[in-house]
Amino acid sequence: MADWIANHYVEIFGAVTGIIYVFLEIKQNIWLWPVGIATSATYIFVFRDNGFYADMLLQVYYLVISLYGWWVWWRGTPAGKKEKAELRIKRLTMKTFLWATLSFILIFALMWYSLKRWTNSPVPQWDALITSLSVVATWMLTRKILEQWHVWILANAIAVIIYICKGMYPTSVLFVVYFLMAIEGLREWKRDYAILKKDNVAN
Repeated sequence: MADWIANHYVEIFGAVTGIIYVFLEIKQNIWLWPVGIATSATYIFVFRDNGFYADMLLQVYYLVISLYGWWVWWRGTPAGKKEKAELRIKRLTMKTFLWATLSFILIFALMWYSLKRWTNSPVPQWDALITSLSVVATWMLTRKILEQWHVWILANAIAVIIYICKGMYPTSVLFVVYFLMAIEGLREWKRDYAILKKDNVAN
């Protein structure tokens, strides 16, 4: 057991910080972003060592988008010309849905082709699918779009199966937790959004 932990301590650390990240995400706590940066930096090495190159590149994307998300959440949304208000949960519009869907298709196709042609990824199609879903979901998170949780539920469910098959057990456990927390996150964000709507109607 001690030898196994010694050989997987980086992956275990990433799994722990990843769970903290999703907990903070559910609670809409701005500190989710620096924790996410630490998680992503760790998983760059984990995925590289296991041949998940699209997921490795995804972690680089996470580093960049986490800095952006941190700034957007800190800045908030303008309530007026000079005022600053807390960024609030919003629903997915048809226009945003179409752009997100198109982005997903393009990213997936590009990733799958690149991984199949230029890498030795053991599961290029699944690696590309998880990555493209996660890219779209993370962008939706920076905007506090409620439907991001639906995307995470799907991406995490696929990831659990793939990582178990690859023998990445700490990471597969992490994604089981991600999956369950995404369901809880959807429930909590729906509740908070309903409260916001009720308050807006009352005002």
